[in-house]
Amino acid sequence: MSFEKLKEESKPLVRYAIGLVFLLFGVDQLMKPALWTAWIPQFIPFEPANMVLINGLFDLAIGIFLILGLFLRPFAAIGIIHLITIIASVGYNDIGIRDFGLLLVLVAVFLQGPDKYCLDILIKKRINK
Repeated sequence: MSFEKLKEESKPLVRYAIGLVFLLFGVDQLMKPALWTAWIPQFIPFEPANMVLINGLFDLAIGIFLILGLFLRPFAAIGIIHLITIIASVGYNDIGIRDFGLLLVLVAVFLQGPDKYCLDILIKKRINK
């Protein structure tokens, strides 16, 4: 079996993987906000539990749009900015290093753009028919 044939399948796989990470983070924050409040920086002037819920919805939306491949680059860019702000606020530690890895994956998704399974591509094909 040639891995060359599978090369194109790696693009959606990476997109699904990072989308699933965002989706699961979002669901976890919405289901168990108390576990996430410690990660809200002190300088945020809002109630930590409310910020966790807002962030959970934000992560959930990013995950759904990445998995669907709908508005892929805009949502990847939003996720990139989001991860940069998280990395800047948590600093150099195990969470920051993990999020840096996620950031690089998301940058790769942004740079490669929509793949053949993205709704963006499927909608574009449908419109052009």
